Amino acid sequence: MNIRFIFICILLATATNVAAQAVAHLSRLDILFAGDLMQHESQLNAARQSDGTYSYSPCYSKIKEYVSSADVAVANLETTIAGKPYGGYPMFCAPDSFLYAARDAGFDIMLLANNHCLDRGRRGALRTLAMLDSLKIEHIGVYRDSTDRAQRYPYILEERGMKIALLNYTYGTNGIPVPAPLIVNLIDKPTMERDIAAARNMRPDAIIVCIHWGDEFTHQTSKQQRELTDWLLAQGVDHIIGNHPHVIQPFELRREANSLARHAVVYSLGNLISGMYARGRDGGALVTLKMQKFGGTTRLLRMKYLLTWVARPMRDGVKNFEIWPAATAPQNIPAVTREKINEFLDDSRKLLESEETYVKEELLP
Repeated sequence: MNIRFIFICILLATATNVAAQAVAHLSRLDILFAGDLMQHESQLNAARQSDGTYSYSPCYSKIKEYVSSADVAVANLETTIAGKPYGGYPMFCAPDSFLYAARDAGFDIMLLANNHCLDRGRRGALRTLAMLDSLKIEHIGVYRDSTDRAQRYPYILEERGMKIALLNYTYGTNGIPVPAPLIVNLIDKPTMERDIAAARNMRPDAIIVCIHWGDEFTHQTSKQQRELTDWLLAQGVDHIIGNHPHVIQPFELRREANSLARHAVVYSLGNLISGMYARGRDGGALVTLKMQKFGGTTRLLRMKYLLTWVARPMRDGVKNFEIWPAATAPQNIPAVTREKINEFLDDSRKLLESEETYVKEELLP
């Protein structure tokens, strides 16, 4: 056999083996984050069926495929699942089917540290935790006691060969004292510093803080949000995802000097589902962090977002509240609905305009 041919075959085999090893050490993970899952009285009325049960499945029908396509989907559950009597603002409590619908839509993890987590007291919080556990939905931010917190927190997500630490905090609980031995993760720098250090000791590929903060209904970030962002990043946090204002606030992608590292900072995702209808409160964004690990180094490849808008019964020709991808909403809708969607799109795009090519709006077909 020709020696040159044999040599070429050896080179090709070696190259193929090297390429195979490289692929084996390459991990990619898409984590999707959603805004507030709320249930107001108008939603409760729309979901009520003739037999007295409640159905929320239609709410997610137009985004279910998108949510489910992510490796992991995380949302802020801003209502209790505390059993009857159900109710909306100001003391939220949704039927169990509200949680079933979110799970069936593809959400894997619920954030609980928010200002409404104690709306039905200790009993309501405990039942919410029990429902999440029974449906095998992971949850972060509220714990039965110190032992429960020590076992579950920091929360470590292991998926697709990557290890991500997720932390969750809220500014408060609407003045409701946290009943012992229940624990709600509050924004407290000494506690957060210890938690971040504990997470770092677990050697994750990234640390993500999900935080309930900011001023309601305002698109601009507060001084406190910006200062806390700087502090968290200085502590070694990689990415920050915010909720609470019920409107979209700016997204940032911060670069590290002399490094490929980028830090996603999402100040507020707005509402995913709610009964709010005022300008800016009728929609939100789904943000996906596309992460890659290679050779022991993890970095953020891309950050993308999908703007979503909530259609309402009676006004928009739907039987129940529905979340629509805003840019590709149905064509045969009332003119007033089209006007509201365009208003939301224009406002949101103007707010999120950026020269950073790694922050992209995604448009569904």
